Amino acid sequence: MSNHSNNNYPKLHNAMWPGLVGKGSPGAEPFISLDTMLDLTAGAQVDGLKFDGVDIFLFDPHVNIDSSDDDLKRLADKVAARGFVVGSVVAPIWPPTGGGSAMGGAEERRKFVEQVRKGCRIAAQLRDQGVRSYGVVRIDSASGPTDWLQNPEGNTQLIAQTFREAADVAESFGERLAAEGEICWGGMHSWREMVKLLELTDRPKTVGFQADMAHTLLYTLGYNAPEDAILPPDWDWSDPNRLDAAMKTLTAALRPWTVDFHVAQNDGTVKGSGTHDKTGHHCLPNDPNGKLRITHHAGYWLHGEDGRLTKAFRHICWDGCMFPNDVMMARQTWNDILSAMISVRDAHGWRETDTMDTRLAREMEAVVIPMSARAPIRKAAKPAKKKAARPAKKTVKKKTVKTAAKVKAKKAVGKPVRKAPKRTLKKARKPVAKWSAKKTKRKK
Repeated sequence: MSNHSNNNYPKLHNAMWPGLVGKGSPGAEPFISLDTMLDLTAGAQVDGLKFDGVDIFLFDPHVNIDSSDDDLKRLADKVAARGFVVGSVVAPIWPPTGGGSAMGGAEERRKFVEQVRKGCRIAAQLRDQGVRSYGVVRIDSASGPTDWLQNPEGNTQLIAQTFREAADVAESFGERLAAEGEICWGGMHSWREMVKLLELTDRPKTVGFQADMAHTLLYTLGYNAPEDAILPPDWDWSDPNRLDAAMKTLTAALRPWTVDFHVAQNDGTVKGSGTHDKTGHHCLPNDPNGKLRITHHAGYWLHGEDGRLTKAFRHICWDGCMFPNDVMMARQTWNDILSAMISVRDAHGWRETDTMDTRLAREMEAVVIPMSARAPIRKAAKPAKKKAARPAKKTVKKKTVKTAAKVKAKKAVGKPVRKAPKRTLKKARKPVAKWSAKKTKRKK
């Protein structure tokens, strides 16, 4: 028997890009194909529960950013054949992948926005193919902290301008963008700079934050921005309450912007591989050196200050970049990851009826018919009624008034008025569960 909750949201996704990131370059391990990543994800199972979908990287050899409509139809069929849907997609906005720096010259920034356009096109096509109903297009500044430091204010202004131009493109496709905060991206390398950038961009309905538990943990340490550290420099991880307080400060600032969420583990260190710069070191969920209590600390992102679920995103995704290939190919790896994801949903998820009838109802509610397109409603003509002969108006009025007055007076005398006793009606209310950081205990 399963002891899991009945929650079916947020949906549980696995990222496909760990088969690409930090791999394929000289001296690095080879790529892992998309088909293999899909099969490994489909093979994971815990107590009869499986992954619901995948998040994908729009770059070769997984998905070509210039894929044709036929290519995307084959991709949709490939995903659906394994019982999955697609959630968020990663746009290849970096210079080596055809993009450009968001704080670079005009041509670089044009390339950045063009890659966003291509990414949004694919995201929208997958939606039209019926395999994608939620998720974002992921971006970052495509610039390093060292370059950003040459002109912090000016560079942040440029990144915000580029993000606004990208937002215009995303809106034309009905998509949202999420900037993933990592210590390796200039202008996004600290939590304070990340908030500042989002505020300057000023497109909260279109440009939000993608929170990765491994990367944001390093925000608290101020790895590339010591001035913004929340935990002290000599932090030794001995006081879990101090870490919880730091997470509370961090999430209070970034949660209102968060539109996409990655479940992950980190051992408090950084790692780089291949052409990827050093960033938060992803670990397996049960790594003995992991500093996060995944289920517990995920709660800071999924619950608001009032303890209620934000429900700001429909799915959560596991991100485990730069794992060795032998670890990636092991079946137990994905069962352990799925188990961690299920625990997060058990503790911080919710239940929705997800049937064809309710989906159709939501679609019907979303349809708006312009007044000019509505056919006029004509009522069938009714046969004319003959008017009955009526007595003289004066006689009837006089008699009716007199009779009514007598009846009213008679009732008033014969029956005294009684006031109904007041009753307090207690209306049944469904209690709203509130999350508290103290409730979540470390899973043994």
